[in-house]
Formats: sequence, structure tokens, C-alpha cells
Amino acid sequence: MSLRDTVVVITGASRGIGRAIAERASADGARLVLCARSAEPLKEAARALSKNGEVLAIPADASREDEVERLRDEALSRFGRVDAVVNNAGSAESAPFLKTERAFWDRMFAENATSAFLVSRAFVGGMAERGDGRIVMVASVSAKKGAPYVAAYTASKHAMLGLMKSLAAEFGPKGVKVNAVCPGYVDTPMTDRSVKNVAAKTGRSTADARKAMAEMNPQKRFLKPEEVAAAVLPLLDPACENNGEAIDL
Repeated sequence: MSLRDTVVVITGASRGIGRAIAERASADGARLVLCARSAEPLKEAARALSKNGEVLAIPADASREDEVERLRDEALSRFGRVDAVVNNAGSAESAPFLKTERAFWDRMFAENATSAFLVSRAFVGGMAERGDGRIVMVASVSAKKGAPYVAAYTASKHAMLGLMKSLAAEFGPKGVKVNAVCPGYVDTPMTDRSVKNVAAKTGRSTADARKAMAEMNPQKRFLKPEEVAAAVLPLLDPACENNGEAIDL
């Protein structure tokens, strides 16, 4: 597999899974457009990866339409085209359903599902015109099943997976392959926050909460960001023919 000269947009790219995907793609020769809300960590990631090739860092909120339009315009101005998109931006929070307020619900959908919609819409037209492109959704095992206290997060990840399936059906015949990866708990700062939240709400120690959450993964441990990146990279390959698949990790 080689991504040499492939232009890849990665959202949520400053840390965790997004940073790991960026590192793998860069090592495989891709030219990168990195997007995240946190400007300084994003710039640091871009500096570190620039040794492998071209990297454009664009601080932006992928859930805001105007900022995604700026992301699109700056990416196309720099590279002329975008060959692949990784929709990795997102967040995870929990709350009992009866205490799930509308603002919380809306935030989960904005940061997980709406961001994927906006970024995909920004680039898929150009891919379809060229008859070639790849879009990958970094979803979650929660896109396929439910769990207590995460109704908003789970629903937003189900929406992300539904978006993937619809785009695969609409744009697959036009040469754009759209897929998803669905990891369980990954050892990232976002999961660390979830562990603390579970510990606070259940009275468990953080160590016990972490162990209980890890046991929910098929591997009985937290996944590493690099393992998710390893699943994403083949789906970005120009030779990849997968379409409409949701890969469990």
C-alpha cells in the first residue's frame, strides 16, 4: 500500500486516534491537511509530521459550517484536490437519559454526526467529479449497539454510521468509496475523561473504572490509537474497493 501524493484531510488530528492516523498516512507518503479545534497541539503535530512531506494545519471546528467551508477552501487552494477524508473529530460524554438535556443532545450530534456530514459534503462532490475518492468515518462500537447512560453519544454514532451507508450507496457508483471503523474503548485522553466520569458517578476508583471499561472490549483491554490507524489506512488506499463496510475493532 502506498499513499504517495494522496491528499488526505483528517479531522480531530491533533491527538489520539487522529494523530496516529496522520502519522501512519504521512509515513506512507500522503500529503496531509490536519484539522482540529486546538491550535497549538495541531501546529505541534504538523511540525512533527512535516519531516515526511507536506502538511497543512488548519485550526477549525468541524461542526461549524463556515469553518468547514474555510477548511475546504484552504485545502483546495494549497493542493488543488482532496483524495481522501477521515472524519475523526468527535467527543464522548455520558448522562442518565432522564438528565440528558437538549443542549447536551445537540452537542453530541454536532460534534460527532454533523461534523462528519459537513466535512463529507465539502469534499465528496470534487471526488465524484474526478470519479475517485475515499471517505472513512471513525465511528464506534456504540454505532452498532446501545449501552446505559450514553443515549446521546450512541445515537450520534448510529447517525454517523447511517451517513456512511447512505454516502456509500449514493457515491460508490461514482468511484467514491465510503467506509467506517468501529473501535471499542481506545486509550486516549478522551477515554481518560470517560474513566474519571464513570468513577465519579459510580463511586469506583479510577483503576476499577478503567478495568471495567477495558473488559467491555473484545480484547479485554483498551485499544491503542495505532491499532485504529492500522485499520483506517487500507481504506484510504487508492486501490481499495471496500464500500459501505463498518469494520469492528
